[in-house]
Amino acid sequence: MASQSRLSSRHEFEILLENVRLQHSDNHSGEVASYIPELSKASPDHFGLAIATVGGKLYTAGDAEVPFTIQSISKAFTFCLALEVAGHGAVLERVGVEPSGDAFNAIVFNPGTNRPFNPMVNAGAITIAGILVEKLGSGAFDFVMERLSAAAGRPLSLDESVYRSEAETGHRNRAIAYLLLANGALTGSPDEALDLYFRQCSISVTASDLARMGATLANMGENPATGAEAFELRAVRNTQAVMFTCGMYDYAGHWAYDIGVPAKSGVAGGILGVVNRQLGIATYSPRLDAKGNSVRGIASFESLAEELGLHAFDCTNMGSSFVSTLIV
Repeated sequence: MASQSRLSSRHEFEILLENVRLQHSDNHSGEVASYIPELSKASPDHFGLAIATVGGKLYTAGDAEVPFTIQSISKAFTFCLALEVAGHGAVLERVGVEPSGDAFNAIVFNPGTNRPFNPMVNAGAITIAGILVEKLGSGAFDFVMERLSAAAGRPLSLDESVYRSEAETGHRNRAIAYLLLANGALTGSPDEALDLYFRQCSISVTASDLARMGATLANMGENPATGAEAFELRAVRNTQAVMFTCGMYDYAGHWAYDIGVPAKSGVAGGILGVVNRQLGIATYSPRLDAKGNSVRGIASFESLAEELGLHAFDCTNMGSSFVSTLIV
């Protein structure tokens, strides 16, 4: 149940974030990702939280300015961009929007369509990368970087060491890409699609950046701090829908049940959540559970959702404001 206090001022938001950080900082369960060797170098003790509002304000606690790579959180943004540049119908012919119930790197397709289940698993994200390469050619990564930088409100950069580590060890993703080519979901070069995919996952961000990017989604695609247009309005709505149902992989159902906001996680330890028309929320803590989600991150979101009444079906959330005008 939401707190009776109104946590609306800057001071109170920061107190809340710090209290949540302290509440979960002694949780040392989970392991830092090591299947991408460069990720294993992260300090397991880093722990940062950030909230950005659609009013352009940013509130942080802990290690919110420590850089890490965006990893699979990038999948939400590239899906949003593919909907814009290729069209909704064309994208959905190649990638579904159904939860898979499988691990993020599973080599499995929807048996009914022989296509990836959704764009938040690796197979779907590699297909999305292929679509962007088909439409934008060699400029695809620059386009992605430009739009994500606009969403973050500052120029982002590529972590070259993580990119090389991804490219040198991403054999499972190569297997997925060539199966996608054989099945017709990819129509261009698998290597070019994979290169974009490895690069997008290796973009360096902070928890503060992710919160700003979430606030841009919450603000209908416009960065509320800078006014920059980063994403198309309809694509933002549909991206949040898929984040809600598929963004946390085979934990998505529990996330919707317990926390109830659109979200996306990454194996470097980040989690991004979006409260539509209100907030972007981000956490960073590298220790992961067995499903590849940040242990402290999930616990922090549970606390924030409880304290702030964030769940989409919380009794304080009223649904459509338009419908409210029609109810007598």
